[in-house]
Amino acid sequence: MKKIGVIGAGSWGTALAWLLANNGHEVSLCSMTGKNIEVFKEKRENLSKLPGVKLQKNVCITTDLPSSIEGKDVVVLAVPSPYTRETSHKISGYVSDGQCIVNVSKGIEEKTLMTMSQIIEQEIPQAKVTVLSGPSHAEEVGKGLPTTCVIGAKEKETAEFLQEIFMSSVFRVYTSPDILGIELGAALKNVIALAAGVADGLGYGDNTKAALITRGITEISRLGIAMGAKAETFFGLSGIGDLIVTCASVHSRNRKAGYLMGKGYSMEEAMDEVKMVVEGVFSAKAALSLSEKFDVEMPIVAEVNEVLFGGKKPADAVNELMLRMKKDEIVTDLW
Repeated sequence: MKKIGVIGAGSWGTALAWLLANNGHEVSLCSMTGKNIEVFKEKRENLSKLPGVKLQKNVCITTDLPSSIEGKDVVVLAVPSPYTRETSHKISGYVSDGQCIVNVSKGIEEKTLMTMSQIIEQEIPQAKVTVLSGPSHAEEVGKGLPTTCVIGAKEKETAEFLQEIFMSSVFRVYTSPDILGIELGAALKNVIALAAGVADGLGYGDNTKAALITRGITEISRLGIAMGAKAETFFGLSGIGDLIVTCASVHSRNRKAGYLMGKGYSMEEAMDEVKMVVEGVFSAKAALSLSEKFDVEMPIVAEVNEVLFGGKKPADAVNELMLRMKKDEIVTDLW
C-alpha cells in the first residue's frame, strides 16, 4: 500500500482517486476550489463532475493542500491544463526532493509552448515528473470499465514503480520513456477532436470522421517527430488511441464543444454549454504556433484556429480542407 495525494477533484481526479483506492492505496483527494466540499464529503460522490461514482472509505476528501502532498509516495496532479502552472507554483514548497509527481492533464501552454510536464519541472525543479495518459474517460474509469493507459518517465524503474501502483484488472498500464511524445499526442488530439465535433454538428458522416482521425494523427506525428518525439508513440495509446476515443465518444468535452459550434454556437457559447474546461480551445493556438516554429504543415489545426478565433464558418473550413492542393498520401521513391 502506498500513500497517494491527488490534487484536483474534478472528474478525472475523482476517478483516479477511486481507482487508486480500489487498488488498496491510502488516498487523499484535494479540492483546489473547495466548492461543494461538504456535500462531497457527506455523499462521497462528486455530484457535479462525476455522479454515480462513490468514493471508498480509504479516500480522504480535503481542501488541505500541505497534507495532500507532504509524506506522500506519489502526488497526482489532476488540475485542468490552464491551471497547471499556477497550481505547480502553489504546491512547490510542499514537495520534497525526488518526490514523484504524475501529471494527468493534457495541454500546451500558449505563451511558452511548453508541455505540462515541462511547466511542472520549471515550477517544481526538485520533483521527479512523470505523465499518465491514454484513452481514458473518467466516466468509464470510475465505473471500473476496462481501460488501458501509458506511464511516461525518464527512468525505467520510476515507470515500473508507477505501473505497479496504477495497474489493476480493469486498468492496464504500459510504460514508455517518451514523455514529450505522450504529452504532444494528449494535447493535440483535443484540437483534432474539436474538428471532429464540428463535422458531427454539420451532419457529416463516418467517412468524414475517419478522414479527420487519420489525417489528424498524421499532423500530430509529423510535428512530434520534428520536435524529437518517437514516431511509435503516436501510433500507441496516447496517440491514435486517445485521438479515436476523443473524436468519437459522447463523454468527450472537446467533441461536444465542436459539435455545438457545428450547430451554430460561438466558441464562448459552446464552452459555457459544456460547463467544463475544453482543453482543445486552450491548446489550438499553441499547436499552430508550434507548427510554424518547426515548419510543419498542419492544415486541420490551422482551420480549427480560423473557426475558433478568426470567425470562419465551420462549413467553409471543411471546404477549404477538401479543396487543398492535390498530394500523395505517402512520400516515396517507388514511382
